[in-house]
Amino acid sequence: MKRRKFSREFKIEAVKLVRERGVSVAQAGRDLDVHENVLRKWVKEFGSDPVQAFPGHGQMKPEQHEIARLRRELAKLKAERDILKKAAAFFAKEAT
Repeated sequence: MKRRKFSREFKIEAVKLVRERGVSVAQAGRDLDVHENVLRKWVKEFGSDPVQAFPGHGQMKPEQHEIARLRRELAKLKAERDILKKAAAFFAKEAT
């Protein structure tokens, strides 16, 4: 069974159906053929940050970009540190 993908517009309209029109999550889920837990997740995500909700496939929120950048930088710094440790140990052994 293939995973279904929903557009950002569809998700926003589904959330508006629940929040603005007062339709229950269970009823909206049945009407839209979406599991109610998925719809609850959409409502929660939209409620936390409406502007950046549902960024789409392959797109990250700015915070996620920053985290990814910092992880790359950390990996680079760890590699540099390890090289310097090995070099220091090598020269210390050579000096004795």
